[in-house]
Amino acid sequence: MKNVYFFTGFPGFLTSYLIEELIKQQDSIGKIYLLILPATKTESEKKIETISHNHNVSNNVFELVTGDITKRNINLDSSTSDKILSTLTHAYHLAALYDLSVPLKPAYQVNVQGTQFLNEWLRGAKQLQHYTYFSTAYVSGKRTGDIYEHELDHEFGFKNYYEATKYQAERLVQAEKGHLPVTIIRPGIVVGHSQTGETAKFDGPYFLLHLFDRLKFLPSIPYFGNANTEANFVPVDFITKATIYLSHQQSTIGQTYHLTNPNPNKTREVYKMLMESLLGQSPQYTLPIHAAYASLTIMPIRKWLNIQKQTLPYFTHDCHYDTSAAVQQLQNSDITCPNFETVIPSIIKYYRSHKDDEAKRIKIV
Repeated sequence: MKNVYFFTGFPGFLTSYLIEELIKQQDSIGKIYLLILPATKTESEKKIETISHNHNVSNNVFELVTGDITKRNINLDSSTSDKILSTLTHAYHLAALYDLSVPLKPAYQVNVQGTQFLNEWLRGAKQLQHYTYFSTAYVSGKRTGDIYEHELDHEFGFKNYYEATKYQAERLVQAEKGHLPVTIIRPGIVVGHSQTGETAKFDGPYFLLHLFDRLKFLPSIPYFGNANTEANFVPVDFITKATIYLSHQQSTIGQTYHLTNPNPNKTREVYKMLMESLLGQSPQYTLPIHAAYASLTIMPIRKWLNIQKQTLPYFTHDCHYDTSAAVQQLQNSDITCPNFETVIPSIIKYYRSHKDDEAKRIKIV
């Protein structure tokens, strides 16, 4: 019997890459249902055309389903809902508000309430073999030190509402383990494709590239602060390959996996490597970190630099994400996380070609 798949988060970048990887890894695909918002229908249809053409797959494999995870029964009419639930074998939940500056109310509505309603709906899938939920490594919030894949509950607080609501959402999914065949994926900071550099948005380490590009007129650009914490950047193709593999292994049900770099670079190393690759120069001195914080509290400055102030804590927060379970589970595949320095040339090339593309810029507030 062929598998029937259901995805939220389409036509988003990560969901689209997951679908392409699914087509590469699996040959027993019967149907792929894609839950979309009405406003994204045209974009979604174009994306399906592209995926179908690139991978020689019939358009009939895909079916767009208009719905809304923030509504009960994910806003599907009963006939559509029954049709999907009667044959569904694999579900992937990626729909979320990922913005680090997102206010509490919309973050809670989409990330928490939306996950609860999807969980409830999926309980009606009688043939469901696997439910893969995309969390984030940063449900750890302000915890420091070693953080293990089996850990979740803590009272250390969070750096923003994105982290807080994803934490609440993961708790809801963890609670479904007695009802649903759950696997939880916790990615690190996702960057562009390791070979092409393609990415949807210039956030995370790309903010450093914005900084360097803006300040390249200076004789020398300094380090900001002496923190030398781990920088957990992982390319999108590693995340998608690992996720599709893990979501088809019976032994991963009930487990949680950090898809972070097992051998992360230090933040100062990344800072130096990115500057050298983009500008051909190295930082020669260090300014206090409070200088960076102070400048980014001024709206015109952060807009000119095109940097979110909410990003800074991720470059100074000291913790280590253990990946023992993920590494062990992936050892029988050929899937490994590449070292970040090997990804940098592709990232830089793509950034240079697209740095003026407004669609890839994060809204600065």
